[in-house]
Amino acid sequence: MNFPDALFPQAWALGAFLPLLAVWFWCFRTATWRRLADSGQLNVWLGAVVLLVLVWSMKAGVKPGLNLHLLGATMFTLMFGRQLAIVGLSAVLAGVTLNGELQGQSAWLAYGLNALVLAVFPVLLADGIRRGVERWLPRNFFVYVFGCAFFGAAAAIMTTGLLASALLWLAGVYPAAALLDDYLPFYLLLGFAEAWLNGAMVTLMVVYVPHWVGSFDDRRYLLIK
Repeated sequence: MNFPDALFPQAWALGAFLPLLAVWFWCFRTATWRRLADSGQLNVWLGAVVLLVLVWSMKAGVKPGLNLHLLGATMFTLMFGRQLAIVGLSAVLAGVTLNGELQGQSAWLAYGLNALVLAVFPVLLADGIRRGVERWLPRNFFVYVFGCAFFGAAAAIMTTGLLASALLWLAGVYPAAALLDDYLPFYLLLGFAEAWLNGAMVTLMVVYVPHWVGSFDDRRYLLIK
């Protein structure tokens, strides 16, 4: 999913920074920064960033832009909300891009496009799924875990793969047939892995350290008065 600099036209790469800057402005103005004023919460947020830098660095792929890796966007969103998740994933992408630069793989020009695809889009989708679960489904612990964590994670990474494939096709980088045959099918497997890992981690945190998961409300999902 991580696009190198030379993959897209320069106008695409530079143009992506405009909506990204608008999203960052919204995030920095509306994020719940007071939560990170607590040293414990800040350490968890920074720990999630470092963990995801390592996860994103473990990727598989044979062609430029056609690599696969887990996202963790849904977990980050459920833990800290969409604004802090976007800021955190942007920091993750910066770390991964810097690591690639040290290895001779430049991707700073494509940073804006990568950030929109890998951070902004999956976070907003995961948050939308959470809001839909809260509005339309019963208030139940298992509904939260399976709806928000398991299904949300699978949906986020599979639709992110679909978006990345659409951009590669629209830019004329790869033909649609090659993407449909050699790239998109792997997102079904990746979605399954993302769902189980994300769901398991969110479940463990909800049980043992529920204050780490900001979107989980004991009064709502466990009916504690």
